[in-house]
Amino acid sequence: MPKRDDIKSILIIGAGPIVIGQACEFDYSGTQACKALKEEGYRIILLNSNPATIMTDPGLADATYIEPITAETVKIILGKENPDAILPTMGGQTALNTALTLAKDGTLEDFRVELIGANLDAIEKAEDRLLFREAMDRIGLESPLSHLVATEEEGARAVKDIGLPAILRPSFTLAGTGGGIAYNIDEFNEILRNALRLSPVGTVLIEESVLGWKEFEMEVVRDKNDNCIIVCSIENVDPMGIHTGDSITVAPALTLTDKEYQRMRTASIEVLREIGVDTGGSNVQFAVNPNTGRLVVIEMNPRVSRSSALASKATGFPIAKIAAKLAVGYTLDELENDITKETPASFEPTIDYVVTKIPRFTFEKFAGAEATLTTSMKSVGEAMAIGRTFLESLQKALNSMETGLTGFDEISLSDRVELNPDKSAILAKLSEPVPERLLRVAQALRLGLTVNEIYEACSIDRWFLRQIQVAVEIEKAVIDNGIPENKEEFFQLKRNGFSDARLAKLSNKSESEISEIRSNLGVAPVFKRIDTCAAEFSANTPYMYSCYEGDGLNLAECEADPTDKNKVIILGGGPNRIGQGIEFDYCCVHAAYALSEVGFETIMVNCNPETVSTDYDTSDRLYFEPLTAESVISLIKTEEKKGKVVGVIVQLGGQTPLKLSKALEEAGINILGTSPRAIDLAEDREQFKKLLDELNLKQPQNGTVNSFEEAKIIAEEIGYPVVIRPSYVLGGRAMEIVYEEAALNKYMEKAVLATGDNPILIDKFLSKAIEIDVDCIADNEHVYVAGIMEHIEEAGIHSGDSACSLPPQSLSASLLEEVERQSKLLARGLGVCGLMNIQFAIKDDEIFLLEVNPRASRTVPFVAKATGVPIAKVAARVMVGERLQNFKLEKQQLNHVAIKEAVFPFARFPGVDSILGPEMKSTGEVMGIDKDFSLAFAKSQLAAGAKLPTAGTVFISVRDIDKPSIINLAVDLCHMGFLLVATTGTAQSLENAGLKVEKIKKVLEGRPHVVDNMISGQIDLVINTTEGAQAIKDSFSLRRAAITHNIPYYTTIEGAQAAVKGMQAISAGPLDVSPLQSYLNGSF
Repeated sequence: MPKRDDIKSILIIGAGPIVIGQACEFDYSGTQACKALKEEGYRIILLNSNPATIMTDPGLADATYIEPITAETVKIILGKENPDAILPTMGGQTALNTALTLAKDGTLEDFRVELIGANLDAIEKAEDRLLFREAMDRIGLESPLSHLVATEEEGARAVKDIGLPAILRPSFTLAGTGGGIAYNIDEFNEILRNALRLSPVGTVLIEESVLGWKEFEMEVVRDKNDNCIIVCSIENVDPMGIHTGDSITVAPALTLTDKEYQRMRTASIEVLREIGVDTGGSNVQFAVNPNTGRLVVIEMNPRVSRSSALASKATGFPIAKIAAKLAVGYTLDELENDITKETPASFEPTIDYVVTKIPRFTFEKFAGAEATLTTSMKSVGEAMAIGRTFLESLQKALNSMETGLTGFDEISLSDRVELNPDKSAILAKLSEPVPERLLRVAQALRLGLTVNEIYEACSIDRWFLRQIQVAVEIEKAVIDNGIPENKEEFFQLKRNGFSDARLAKLSNKSESEISEIRSNLGVAPVFKRIDTCAAEFSANTPYMYSCYEGDGLNLAECEADPTDKNKVIILGGGPNRIGQGIEFDYCCVHAAYALSEVGFETIMVNCNPETVSTDYDTSDRLYFEPLTAESVISLIKTEEKKGKVVGVIVQLGGQTPLKLSKALEEAGINILGTSPRAIDLAEDREQFKKLLDELNLKQPQNGTVNSFEEAKIIAEEIGYPVVIRPSYVLGGRAMEIVYEEAALNKYMEKAVLATGDNPILIDKFLSKAIEIDVDCIADNEHVYVAGIMEHIEEAGIHSGDSACSLPPQSLSASLLEEVERQSKLLARGLGVCGLMNIQFAIKDDEIFLLEVNPRASRTVPFVAKATGVPIAKVAARVMVGERLQNFKLEKQQLNHVAIKEAVFPFARFPGVDSILGPEMKSTGEVMGIDKDFSLAFAKSQLAAGAKLPTAGTVFISVRDIDKPSIINLAVDLCHMGFLLVATTGTAQSLENAGLKVEKIKKVLEGRPHVVDNMISGQIDLVINTTEGAQAIKDSFSLRRAAITHNIPYYTTIEGAQAAVKGMQAISAGPLDVSPLQSYLNGSF
């Protein structure tokens, strides 16, 4: 049956900012859905607050609303656009919860709008823990013994029945937010209290423990005619007790018998039918008792999920695209398989390779965070690898992590364990659920523990443990005997996934020596295609992975089949992490689009399964490979066999591809755009200082050091406070503001260990300076300044964490002209060809250059959305030789204001302080756009999850330097009717200014103190600035309470001033919304 013709327009709700548990996989699914439905002729209206996504590009949907994702926003959009249907299954939990609110309050009925993809009953049955368990009982499937509770008293009764340990799962939350495992009654009470608060419906499922059981997922698609297919089975290497997003997973499931698999397959389809998801993709999770085989259903997601993106990339089956088409009436047998062009979508995918996903964590960014894994997700990204064997796939995935791993690298299991291996201490380490658990397993095997002993400690299936044992035994043979000199033996090492870098470590040789041996022996990978059908049909889509197939003597078939076209290779950014996120993927995707449009064959290389860049139809050819010199050079050599590789783009994927520049140059591969030497020059303090002197540009006083003694001398010369950081890092990694010598000493001890040969950079810290970001495009001769952004927070807070405004709000026209002049001078001086980002600080009308990055920056998508200029596309074309003048870019005069605001994961890390500094901690961003600053800022706060109050009590406690600045702000709050409470020093300043204020105790001054009032719901807004290690430590509980109780809080005066303007705008009347297209054509 063809598509529905009673629907003309569809509203797609996106997922909002990148947060832990809801990352760029929803940009991938939302982009696919927009494209799929638009090609069917529907008018597409999109709501998403995240400017860094491809889906919010103004050309993708017909009307693109970059607005807060709230029920109120959707109501206004429904009134303006009058869509016939809403598709809520492409935007994660955010979209689903928003749609549910609108369905329940009668809005959808009022506007006569239909939910497609999943109806209200299906969403409630899957998401409501009690309804789901009842549904499973009806179809005879077991679920863990559980009780749904709404109060702490009900919880106390439930835990008596279920026993400890118990698993707590809040209803309708994202990626296990607020949940956890309770091993004792105190932990139980603490988790329950938090979980009840975080559940939007105020209920929590308390479940019997299935810790240590095996965990599986099934990706299932069903159409309205009840055709059901399993797209992919996924097995968690980690046992139950670790959130599936934090687990290492493999596809297909490897340790099930066929009978067990068929039982799970049947159960998955029964779950889908019972819940009533009749059009689209769903994910069903199971646990299996390894001793008895008992199968229980854990949960199901009635929407496209994180696992859907993984399953799509693992199989080549575009789940989101198919789900979108099923939602408008198609059936699976009517849709074509894009990969084979011969089989219908009802043809169940089969794979003849192994896929491994490893999550990426950034605990190092959060001092005080426990690096233990539970049922609440903590990873910020993931890498995926494909190989012909499990070991090949797993070691390629370890190589893809961007953490310095080359495989099963040796790690310490504590000094005591290493010096005198004590089995009980080793077993205790193995029982801890931590990110590096597999490396601990390998180390335990090296120390002589048996597979059974390790299994008893960690519950990882023995089959996986035996595979790691094989790798450890091969490593020992290399250590003992050296690198084999015959082709067959060397080939077997590669077949088991050993990278050149790992073999170099094992044999005390350099990576280039190993590469040379491999080349001399004639050992090289072949490339296979992802074809969805285990080679039963030919794959028309060039989506490839490398492998070492066969015995090493007889040449295996290579399916790469390079073309004779002119090719440009684009290197992606690898796994998402803080400091290098979706913004860089956005730039890579735009480069692929732009260069394909002008006739180049675009070849994408990346290992991130969540992104649009690894969608098989983004570029002309896709290699799903680790971003290592070995992998990239191998695939380029294959492509060079036919046609011409014009060059490689390394400046769009963040720091990851830039690190490969030297190796690529040495291999004779042309690097497009800004030369690696210019990029190095920007990082080399001495050389860069010379250039700035020649250009007559100012920097804060600075120096470069390699030891504490040098650092001490430079810091004294410059004068405290100083900003100190390693060179060659992204996201402000290990950057700190240091106020005295003791802190400097402590920093240098850690930094010298962490940075090795790279020098440490020290700069004078400019307090109370305004920081600005500038994005430019240059072609070696001409320069276009695409956007100048003013940071709302003062200099000293990482640019990725600071809110910023485009256009600037407090800078004079003459200052902006000077900033533009200096930016153009720098671009020409460095010889930039492509994108460049510069950060300036302005203090007392003097301009100081803080940092320059002659590459893509994380502000590129925001600038493109705010101005309507597709700067990443233009930059890509400039990199391949086009002149900037050809694009006729004109200076922008905007009649609107766009605000970029950062989004933080502090709620996931209870022991972590939320105070901001020079090291980046945000996971994502939102954009607020409106006709003036106040309205745009208010929207940015709403989109980031802060509910700004319009009445109530404000708590103020600020450092001495900020006391003069707080007065006007406090006056505004009083005029709005707020009550003021403040600590003694701040209260004194406010009283001296004639303001009425109530004094309140700091936490250290006895009770009742401010945190007591916050917990009791008596504080509606917190303004707290502080400096100095002790003061920051003393006020930690205050900021923690604000996060725990969802009270808006600001830790800078500038942020608080902007918030008050936003609150005034909200008080003045309801916020309106307009599509991005109307701002860009001036019709809003």
